[in-house]
Amino acid sequence: MITSLVMGLVGGALLTGFAAWFLKAESEYVVGFLLLLAVVGAVAASRLGALDRIGVAFGAYEKSLYAIVIAGVLVLAWIFRQDHFTLLMITTVMVYMLAGLGLNVQFGYLGLINLSGASFIGVGAYTSAVLTMHSAIPPLLILLIGGVLSALVGCLLILPVLRTRGHYAAVVTIAFAILFESFLKVNDILGGPQGLPVGAMSLFGWSFNNPITFGGFQASFYMNYLLLTLAVLALAFALVRRVERSWIGLSMDAVRLDETAAACYGIGIRRWKVLGFTLGNFLIGVAGAIYGMMLGFIAPANFGFSDSLILVSIVLLGGIGNPWGLALASAIVVILPEKLQMIQEYRFLLFASLVVLVLLFRPDGLLPRGMRNYLPGRKVAP
Repeated sequence: MITSLVMGLVGGALLTGFAAWFLKAESEYVVGFLLLLAVVGAVAASRLGALDRIGVAFGAYEKSLYAIVIAGVLVLAWIFRQDHFTLLMITTVMVYMLAGLGLNVQFGYLGLINLSGASFIGVGAYTSAVLTMHSAIPPLLILLIGGVLSALVGCLLILPVLRTRGHYAAVVTIAFAILFESFLKVNDILGGPQGLPVGAMSLFGWSFNNPITFGGFQASFYMNYLLLTLAVLALAFALVRRVERSWIGLSMDAVRLDETAAACYGIGIRRWKVLGFTLGNFLIGVAGAIYGMMLGFIAPANFGFSDSLILVSIVLLGGIGNPWGLALASAIVVILPEKLQMIQEYRFLLFASLVVLVLLFRPDGLLPRGMRNYLPGRKVAP
């Protein structure tokens, strides 16, 4: 087991080095080569059993996996400390992962379909815009308020969802996504189609829009948002994992598997659906508040139905119920189109095709099987 853990540490270092190399690559030919190298390396490691041993070790030493991932992100942040765009991409990946955790609670733990994830990100983002412009509320509290308002809006949406089943519930969330974008476009108080500026995050008088300078050390102002998002993501990840392992997670799992049988055993179907939907939307709303402050300006076009489908594709590509797969899926969705500009205009077609292929051949996600089988997290085939 110790040998496997050492292999895990080596694997984490290699993965961090590969990520740095990939983020530094500017030529699309180099990016293509690195993608091919990643696929070949994953297949070879799987055939040799290395992924199985690493997965077993991390399954037994889950806290070690947390530490390695956080350390890897911090190393990348240090390497690209003065690169605005790269830090923005890394932070955006974590914001999408945070929102994906909320959807994973709804999709994977509860079996409740939500195709309006971007709308709840919008609730959090517009909350941060309004509160930073018109009040002196501490920005950290604004993050919580964004999550709470998103959860409250979700409590209204869950009412018609509870009265429907299957694809009809999905249609309700689609309708909400379209209505939310239309509402933003016609509401002049919220900036209409032009959108709103969002105030900067600040902590103890320090504005996150200021670059970090300490002696001879200098870093982009996006470093502030990266560290904040990493801290929030770590807390959210721990919360979701704790919920999954608790009696709350077991009750949600029972509702997902068979509502009739769960009701026969005295499990309140409506109560757990409301709780799971609310918790998921709270996490999505917090992600939206961070996202709005980081961008500095938001508009209805940022929260359209197509963006909700992108969030759904992240959950499907990562594997429903598998929180670790969200990291890989979020990186693919955010970074790949930026590195391969030739596919930028066709990214929705690419993601749609990739989702179809995953659902057909790998319904439990893109994470290599050797890792997926042992990494902590519920595995739910869609």
